Amino acid sequence: MRFLVTGGAGFIGSALVDELVRRSQSVVVLDDLSTGKEANLSGVAGRVELIRGSICDAETVRRACAGVDYVLHLAARTSVPRSILEPAETNRVNVDGTLNVLIAARDARVKRFVFAASSSAYGDSSTLPKLESMPAVPISPYGVTKLVGEVYAQVFGRCYGLETVCLRYFNVFGPRQDPNSPYSGVLSRFITALLDGAQPVVFGDGEHSRDFNYVENVVHATLRAAEVPGASGLVFNVGTGGRFTLNQTLALLEKISGRPAKPRYDAPRAGDIRDSQADITLARNILGYDPRVSFEEGLRRTWEWYASASRPR
Repeated sequence: MRFLVTGGAGFIGSALVDELVRRSQSVVVLDDLSTGKEANLSGVAGRVELIRGSICDAETVRRACAGVDYVLHLAARTSVPRSILEPAETNRVNVDGTLNVLIAARDARVKRFVFAASSSAYGDSSTLPKLESMPAVPISPYGVTKLVGEVYAQVFGRCYGLETVCLRYFNVFGPRQDPNSPYSGVLSRFITALLDGAQPVVFGDGEHSRDFNYVENVVHATLRAAEVPGASGLVFNVGTGGRFTLNQTLALLEKISGRPAKPRYDAPRAGDIRDSQADITLARNILGYDPRVSFEEGLRRTWEWYASASRPR
């Protein structure tokens, strides 16, 4: 089978590409390298086709979809804070770009389109865990754009018969997550702060919680979404079903690293939700998804990767 992975040079996308190559699949990566890195694909160099281009360019997307069996659409502007600062740009990439990919997938007659949606669609509802049947009430432009992508995918199923599956990723972490951006995932920033002997910065009191999901689990769920009969037209949560506060997470990092974590607490950020936790019953029942790597084990693997990457060579 031939797969197109948009955003395939990114943190999650490159892990997905690695697994597809391991399974001896043919892979095309479409990435503008605005946040993704070609170095993330160094382990599969020569075994994937890399197209440098944006999903906002309809002709480039059409070319990338030619001859493809499955589209795994991960390319996006992913930051909540950045979406608040730049709502128009977030909409251009996440809505207009996603529409380009859907049209190209439809025209290429692909077998299935899998969309990386987001738990941000739930907004700041106090109900836990989050069920796919709950009302979607996003509180950031990013959340709005991801919800629009879901709706567009489902409409393409109804109007054109394109098989689509939407996966609401919860807080994904793991190796290759870039800690150098102010919009980076919190765990990559915590880990690099400890490695540098700096204070980790916590926005808020540290008691807000997240369903942190190791990237290997997300890869498993995404490929199941491409393969499993009967999943088309559905939306699935992709988390672990648990949650940890940031303070608990820092305590675990202290234990794993043997280094003190003395955080600096700062004002909460606009658009951040208080608590998040996935109900993964539907994904278990339909996709056969079951998180293989626990939060603690994933945190240990992630620490070891960053510690190894930071050593002088």
